[in-house]
Amino acid sequence: MRLQRYIAGLTLLVCTSSVLAQAISGSAAAGATTYKCIDSTGRSTYTNVNEEMGGKKCTVVSREVSVVPVAPPAPARQGTQTDAGKGVARVDAQTQRSRDDQRRFILQRELQDAEKQLVEARKKLAEQEAIRGGDERNYQRVLDRLKPYQDEVRVAEDNVAAVKRELANAR
Repeated sequence: MRLQRYIAGLTLLVCTSSVLAQAISGSAAAGATTYKCIDSTGRSTYTNVNEEMGGKKCTVVSREVSVVPVAPPAPARQGTQTDAGKGVARVDAQTQRSRDDQRRFILQRELQDAEKQLVEARKKLAEQEAIRGGDERNYQRVLDRLKPYQDEVRVAEDNVAAVKRELANAR
């Protein structure tokens, strides 16, 4: 009885594997081979149609390829010149100079505001350091009370440093 079950299971396994092998080979035959073809201008295209491969250097692609069409480039705006190799819009020197001056002016104004905030934050911290409450016998309570003011000073100092760096990088 056990032998019959074993033989039946083995037969089922063999049949299943042969059906699976046929299915795999059939799907491979149904899905054509993909080729990467390069034309005379150096443009690459991917195809599985033999008629499209005429006159091109084609090689078999051994992995899946996902192809997405490229959007056409946007037309250049009027009044700007584009660098032919890079597609970068060029701005005349006078316009760029005025933009740089405007940026520098804005950064200087931001620096003044950041420095004012830093002065105010340091003033608030100094006021809080001068206060000593009777309920703060434990020094940790003093540190906990001062922490938000110290954080505010640190943030203001970081802002001033960042604006100064930005201003130094401005042309």
